[in-house]
Amino acid sequence: MRISDLRERLTLSFGQEWAPSFCKDIAISELGSKTVDEALASGIEAADIWRAVCNSHPTETFAYKRSEE
Repeated sequence: MRISDLRERLTLSFGQEWAPSFCKDIAISELGSKTVDEALASGIEAADIWRAVCNSHPTETFAYKRSEE
């Protein structure tokens, strides 16, 4: 998954206003308590980040979760 695809899914899931804050401020335990931005900076693959976001926020991401990642 490309980073741009990850960003698009996050925007669709959380909204254009909230997605940047989510990426910067919300730590996800499955990512070692890193935020999305920190996980990307540390080299974690975008697909792995998306899976972690889906696992921690299933309601918000349900409509945008794709079987192939």
